[in-house]
Amino acid sequence: MTEQEHPVERTESVPEQMGFRIEKLRVLREYGQDPYQITTARQTHHAADIVADFERLENQTISVAGRLLARRGMGKVSFADLLDKSGTIQIFSRLNNLGDDSYAAWQNLDIGDLVEVTGEVFRTKMGEISVRNMEWKLLAKSLRPLPEKFHGLRDTDTRYRKRHLDLIVNPEVRETFIKRSRIISFMREELERRQYLEVETPLLNTIPGGAAARPFVTHHNALDLDLYLRIAPELYLKRLIVGGLERVYEIGRNFRNEGMSNRHNPEFTMLELYEAYGDYHSMMELTEALISGACLEIKGTYEIEYQGTSLSLAPPWRRMTMVEAVREYVGIDFDLIETDEEAREAARARGLEDVPATMTWGEALSECFEEFAEQHLIQPTFILDYPIEVSPLAKIKQGTDGRLTERFEIFIYGREHGNAYSELNDPFDQARRFDDQKRRREAGDEEANLPDYDFIEALEVGMPPTGGLGIGIDRVVMLLTDQPSIRDVLLFPTMKPLGE
Repeated sequence: MTEQEHPVERTESVPEQMGFRIEKLRVLREYGQDPYQITTARQTHHAADIVADFERLENQTISVAGRLLARRGMGKVSFADLLDKSGTIQIFSRLNNLGDDSYAAWQNLDIGDLVEVTGEVFRTKMGEISVRNMEWKLLAKSLRPLPEKFHGLRDTDTRYRKRHLDLIVNPEVRETFIKRSRIISFMREELERRQYLEVETPLLNTIPGGAAARPFVTHHNALDLDLYLRIAPELYLKRLIVGGLERVYEIGRNFRNEGMSNRHNPEFTMLELYEAYGDYHSMMELTEALISGACLEIKGTYEIEYQGTSLSLAPPWRRMTMVEAVREYVGIDFDLIETDEEAREAARARGLEDVPATMTWGEALSECFEEFAEQHLIQPTFILDYPIEVSPLAKIKQGTDGRLTERFEIFIYGREHGNAYSELNDPFDQARRFDDQKRRREAGDEEANLPDYDFIEALEVGMPPTGGLGIGIDRVVMLLTDQPSIRDVLLFPTMKPLGE
């Protein structure tokens, strides 16, 4: 065997246990029993099915397949726990059932080995539902020992880097990701029930648009063209509304070149949707249906606990404007403030540290909200009517002198979980706002939107009044699985390489 065929064997510092396992594999191969040559396995039932349907399956012959997690007994009778995707089932093995050679080989297996077992379902004298091992097959040899049984895998850095081990030894982690899949499935089913069409839009963009964020840059060699990983699918999805699809959604990855925290990862999953002839009011009802509905689907109740705090996701949720929130939690009434200078003075007096001479009324309102009010929004709350300066793609709210837009964000536990607009469909207004964003970028704001004039051209064809909504899937999963960090709900979070 060459080094390329078996790279693990050329490692000089192979742990002792690993060396023993490699030697067992060598012996098996020597006798023509290479487990890696097996291409399939019988698996008529999963562990959870056997337990749930024991009365019907008792004394029936079935086949299970999975990973050995624990071994007990070394004489003529032994027990083992076999793990599959649904959980564990006990395997009862006896010399008299298997014969000398087969039983000896079974006893020679290691924790972590993948096996197929065929036998009768029964209940032991101790009352544990088990499978009587009548025939078995080694499907794959585990060359590396699993983390020690009683201490498990608890170091978070190791868990994130070696998620395969985390999933094997920590059943609660498997449950989190099963719930994540169920949450996404529920949202898909709810949207399809409402006649939304799932679509896909480009991940590689010539212009990073649809959100205020710093993009990742890559290069296409054949076209000799710099491209951006998308920061949001918004401008493509709204082109589809122009094209007459009326209700569209996409669940997919966005990429933002920003700092990392327990709520931020450079790549993350968003649900983004658009509904022709809707507005931000219809998006509020839809938001409640998606998040509260997912909560009821997963938890069986609207009442949950997140990180020790009791929350009620029962609709309808509280609604308040940004001005009302700042008045209640910050003590500044921006309805009584007329000029930009008065707004800056009020923000400085409240303790806002960064108040440049160019700060506008809307920017002061937004900064005061983010700095002083967000943290108080524990129960689900819609914050409505955002300043135009921070909402370049939303419609002006009538009667606000052009200061505010029809936009809301969703706050739960003091954190933003989603964002929605009555979408701007006036191509002249949109062009003016793109120009304003361009000036901000030229002044040093790397997160300002780049103008997308192809999108303006699409608006000139005519886009109906439209409601748009984006929901952060990762944050919703964190909420509904009581996880403190976004890394706990991403199978493979972005990690700095070891040694750097």
